[in-house]
Amino acid sequence: MFLGHFAVAFAARPIVPRASLALLIVAAQFADVLWPVLVGLGLEEVRIDPGNTAFTPLDFVAYPYSHSLALLLVWGVILGAIGRRFIRERAIFPVVAGLVVSHWLLDWVTHRPDMPLFPGGPQTGLGLWNSIPWTLAVELAMFAVGVWIYARKTRATDAVGRWGYLALVAFLLVAYLSNLVTTPPSVTAIYTVTFAGAALLAVWAWWVDGHRVPAP
Repeated sequence: MFLGHFAVAFAARPIVPRASLALLIVAAQFADVLWPVLVGLGLEEVRIDPGNTAFTPLDFVAYPYSHSLALLLVWGVILGAIGRRFIRERAIFPVVAGLVVSHWLLDWVTHRPDMPLFPGGPQTGLGLWNSIPWTLAVELAMFAVGVWIYARKTRATDAVGRWGYLALVAFLLVAYLSNLVTTPPSVTAIYTVTFAGAALLAVWAWWVDGHRVPAP
């Protein structure tokens, strides 16, 4: 899943008004932030295999440390504790930890049975990616609800908060739909672009969110 992770981050923003949207996006996307680093280090493995599923040509051969349920529970506790250390917000720990773990749950819906419960353990997945229409319907609906909640519960203080936010939403939609018509040229390109994209989106979200305040 791609847009669904951003959807839950946008939707969680009103629950922790002192936290930046960037933190929530990093939490929801943490598995995909860690994954390209581990692939680059040779600790996890992905393969380009057109037809692996209808929606993506990627075969996620092994990602026990970034995408297993057990390890994401651990990462969630760690990130939640870090967030609580720096942000005076009662709900920050459960929200951040919950967003980290939500990544496994959402990927479990879309992936074929390759989502590990724990390193070396059984793998599972519902395989929504085997149907492009259903994948688009679910993810676009989730994304629409998430950005609607964020837009309704915050307001722009200037043009950056207004147009920067709309540009971010548009960029996410374009990046998502491009998966349907492009195939990565190499594994190196996959983990390089994935990590760079995650960093860009975190900075972009921090910039935009700094120009929005809770709606009255």
